[in-house]
Amino acid sequence: MAHIHLGEGSFPLWALVLWTALGAALVGAVVYRVRKGGIKTHQIALAGIGAAASFAIFQLNIPVWGGIHMNLTGLVGILAGPLLGVLIALVVNIFSAALGHGAVGLLGANTLVNASEAIVAYYAFRTLLRMDWDVFPASASAATLGLSAGAVLMGAIIVISGVNGSALPRGDLTIAVAGLVGLNLGVAVIEGLLTGFVVQFLASVRPDLVGLADRTASEESAGVTA
Repeated sequence: MAHIHLGEGSFPLWALVLWTALGAALVGAVVYRVRKGGIKTHQIALAGIGAAASFAIFQLNIPVWGGIHMNLTGLVGILAGPLLGVLIALVVNIFSAALGHGAVGLLGANTLVNASEAIVAYYAFRTLLRMDWDVFPASASAATLGLSAGAVLMGAIIVISGVNGSALPRGDLTIAVAGLVGLNLGVAVIEGLLTGFVVQFLASVRPDLVGLADRTASEESAGVTA
């Protein structure tokens, strides 16, 4: 949902190097963890489906205040997990940049933004489930929280970096970016609700896909015992 839609050369060189290095470090750490620990077969299938769906909806851009859209990164994080969520964010951004959706030089920054959405959504969802939340409010809240974190990070990256050629002082740039972040927070709520409906449906037909097989089995066992 959050994405830096600035063109090539918008960020100063030091900022490009910084965000690219951080993005590369994150991806490198994830690849190391995946190679060391492996991933489950069903997660690979979910990752492929999630990447395709995220990329498709990512291209539907509403030209408001630099462009807003959904990208389903919260849903991707909940279903595929934080590690594959980071890799999916990278792949989606690479293909999107190849189509002119975002600058190639901002791949590092945009990967950080979208990866943070998947990571926060996953851990928030698991935390809320452990607190005995129902699936819909847990997934909707987790996705909204993850997407909100990405929107805030996006705004922070732009303000910290500054924009080449902009006549706005840093204070005015912060105010303008705050408006963009606020707009994205509103879209986060909508995408969060959509994510909640999808996860609730999957939990009802294939609870194993969202990691709820054990919970469903225990609930059925308790029902039989009662």
